Amino acid sequence: MSTTLTPPRTYVVRTLGCQMNVHDSEHMAGMLEGAGYVPAAPEDAAASRADVVVINTCAVRENAASRLYGNLGQLAAVKNTRPGMQIAVGGCLAQKDRSGIVERAPWVDVVFGTHNLDVLPVLLDRARHNSEAQVEIAESLQVFPSTLPTRRESVYAGWVSISVGCNNTCTFCIVPHLRGKERDRRPGEILAEVEALVADGAIEVTLLGQNVNSYGVEFGDRGAFAKLLRAVGAVPGLERVRFTSPHPASFTDDVIAAMAETPTVMPQLHMPLQSGSDRILRAMRRSYRSEKFLGILDRVRAAMPEAAITTDIIVGFPGETEEDFAGTLRVVEAARFSSAFTFQYSPRPGTPAADLPDQLPKEVVQERYLRLTALQERISTEENARQVGRTVEVLVIEGEGRKDGATHRVTGRAADNRLVHLAEPLSVSAATSRADVVAREAAASGGAAPDPRSAADLDPDRARPGDLVTVRVTRSAPHHLEADSALDGGPYLVRRTRAGDAWARAERAKGGEQDHGHGSASATSGPVLLGVPTLRP
Repeated sequence: MSTTLTPPRTYVVRTLGCQMNVHDSEHMAGMLEGAGYVPAAPEDAAASRADVVVINTCAVRENAASRLYGNLGQLAAVKNTRPGMQIAVGGCLAQKDRSGIVERAPWVDVVFGTHNLDVLPVLLDRARHNSEAQVEIAESLQVFPSTLPTRRESVYAGWVSISVGCNNTCTFCIVPHLRGKERDRRPGEILAEVEALVADGAIEVTLLGQNVNSYGVEFGDRGAFAKLLRAVGAVPGLERVRFTSPHPASFTDDVIAAMAETPTVMPQLHMPLQSGSDRILRAMRRSYRSEKFLGILDRVRAAMPEAAITTDIIVGFPGETEEDFAGTLRVVEAARFSSAFTFQYSPRPGTPAADLPDQLPKEVVQERYLRLTALQERISTEENARQVGRTVEVLVIEGEGRKDGATHRVTGRAADNRLVHLAEPLSVSAATSRADVVAREAAASGGAAPDPRSAADLDPDRARPGDLVTVRVTRSAPHHLEADSALDGGPYLVRRTRAGDAWARAERAKGGEQDHGHGSASATSGPVLLGVPTLRP
């Protein structure tokens, strides 16, 4: 008697929104793989040809609902051609809209919220068994997300949540309503996760929280975040530590000292301004004023002159006058941000600001937005021009240099998080072109050729994702730097790392190669289960 093996079901997770959502999506992928699902092939994932498509939604960004239902409309057509396909919707908008999603898009199979990521595989099974949509929204945190299995998108860098939720009451923000009050993880659990990441090959971690510098409020230690930065920065094998996002109202000098005195904490800070008008900050319930904000930046730069500071700004908050907007322009000019995420205010149902009088006309908001972005573009151009001539160490990354193939450059991030496109020596780029042609031909013929950079006998001057390269900045643009010093006899030095080794092993595994190395990093392609205890409310 013969038996036919059923192939495993495939999945793809689409992420809308912030870094917290990106990390939540890694947990969703980890749970699906733990339940036996496998990632869809890249070309199938791009076309949503998968047995399960999960959309992890955002409720903060403008037109969040339109983006969701636009995605769902496209998926309806795909689902009609794929019997058994399931669509799941999670995240902040799912927490907010609940069963209304199924009412508006009845082809959705599962809706789950921000507090119960762990139920996704069970709800998919239940929906398939019952042949009807399953909606389950918890009102409070059921399982701390960082205790869940995780399929990391990168072997060389990872997100680590130190808290979830927020205790602030900003009038424009719906996050506290959707993610709840702040819940802090214990330092030992955070350090255990960081150490597990490092053991698996990572050399960079980013600490995540809605308000990272209020960390410790739950267990009564106001200095906990500075202590945590120092402790994480001391983990053996870790080379870069970042964090996002702090709140200016609770940003203290002990954090600045920890940043400046811990070599592995990078000279980069994302500090949300939102508005440069004290009157508007008051209406937003942002408990700081513009001079305090600028004072923090002055102290950061006094301790770390090379620090790059970025921000968030909202234009057109209800009641904003031309004088208020001029205050924002004044602070932006003084702050000299390396870049800024700028947003046009739009009402979010359920937030106090949505009911405020004096909502501004769209054309007024648009005109101010264009003035602000033009100012920031000029400042970014000037600040990046100041980097020309500096020698920087760049962590090579995947997927951000869209023109790298044409320019024979690779892309990475400097210590201050600026994007750097760097040239390799001519001898390397020539060999690279030949190797890439062979890889493309193998892929075209149906082969699963690994990335040529994963070869065991790689040229020592060719960098892999996860490796560090020392170069000199030779040119600048508003949103990136170029470092072609390898072409003019200037500095160019590749430093092999455990992270690069881990990336190469993972790439070879994709091509079906057995790896017999004995490096410390496992770098498997499956989910990473960190083995820290589950916390329940």
